[in-house]
Amino acid sequence: MTTDPALLLHQWLSPSFPVGAFSYSHGLEQAVAEGAIHDAASAQDWIRTALEHGAGLSDAILLAAAWRRGGGALDELTELARAFAPSAERLAEADRMGAALASALRALHGHDLPDAPYPVVLGRAARLSDVPLPLTLRLSLQAFAATLVSAAIRLVPLGQTEGQAITLALAPLIEELAEEAAPGDIDRIGTCAFALDIASMRHETLTTRLFQS
Repeated sequence: MTTDPALLLHQWLSPSFPVGAFSYSHGLEQAVAEGAIHDAASAQDWIRTALEHGAGLSDAILLAAAWRRGGGALDELTELARAFAPSAERLAEADRMGAALASALRALHGHDLPDAPYPVVLGRAARLSDVPLPLTLRLSLQAFAATLVSAAIRLVPLGQTEGQAITLALAPLIEELAEEAAPGDIDRIGTCAFALDIASMRHETLTTRLFQS
């Protein structure tokens, strides 16, 4: 029996899939502790920046490159993805989630996947399972945003409806970024989200925390 690609991807990106995404805040916890995020509007601005100028678009381009190139190019993409991590915690986040995803998909589907940063593994796995690239990009970007929204709901705190309103408001941007990332042009990778990167560095010394990043 062939599994519908959309259903397969929804399973991989589900909060219940064993990659541990719920345990990372991508520096958002530090921003809440410092008061930079204090309500729904500031949370939405932070997450929009993460998508548009931070890891959101860069990871989507890496994903597309892994989907399109695969094979021996994965080593190059792995090195590039790790080089772009701005802090030790963000590197651990990408590496650990990627290794967990690769381990689960090797067991479930028998895919030949390396222990690489998360977007590289997801892109290669989608190609091996014949999951269309446009769908993979849209849903992976939405999952990234939803993970940060979930962290904001717990930390700010926000109500569930407020959180869902943020995700809905970001939907048009997610569509735009998925189209922009689709060619997988690694020369387009770059970030300009200094506040987010500094927050992820400072989080390493945050005394009381719920998240690993």
